Amino acid sequence: MDQLPAAPEDEIDFLRNGGSEALAALFSRYQKRLERMVALRLDRRLYARVDAADVLQEAYLEISRRIDDYLAKEPATFFVWIRQITWQILLMTHRRHLGAQRRSAGQEVSLRWTGPDGGTSVSLAGFLVAHLTSPSQAVIREERYAQLRDALDQMDPLDREVLALRHFEHLGNSEVAEVLDIQPTAASNRYVRALKRLKQMLESMPEIRGEDR
Repeated sequence: MDQLPAAPEDEIDFLRNGGSEALAALFSRYQKRLERMVALRLDRRLYARVDAADVLQEAYLEISRRIDDYLAKEPATFFVWIRQITWQILLMTHRRHLGAQRRSAGQEVSLRWTGPDGGTSVSLAGFLVAHLTSPSQAVIREERYAQLRDALDQMDPLDREVLALRHFEHLGNSEVAEVLDIQPTAASNRYVRALKRLKQMLESMPEIRGEDR
């Protein structure tokens, strides 16, 4: 197996020349980033029932099944493509476990952004309060969760998604622009605006920032 390519634009040739071993190696390269996405987007009601490893295993099987089609069409950079497949598997996982309770969960983001349904607000609010786990924090956790969700719902949907992708999934600006089908400059400007808004939200919530009152 050749050394992993340093640049994303070289990954296509690496996959074509290396077959299944190259696919496994590249998937391993991005596994931690995909785990981060699953941790952020997983519905909080499923924390005790769904493991990120199971989602990624199912995603890898689907990626392996569709890799030839990807190489024929090259619809996106490799990471953005496997992230989208992992996202689709997570969506199906939500539907299997929650059914109608999770209406079209997460459909606000596809390979090309198609519009919001509120799922990002739910995911971000849950992620931000997840560390408040003690019995004494339980009431505060639910109160802050509701406050954060309401505040995030007031943000521009695209700003909110840029915030999730950049600040919580740790995607680069060019990757965010590719996922959302916007210009990199627009993605950067929206991120700055959204991050400022998030910081304003958290000013009155020292528990979320890990501070004492």
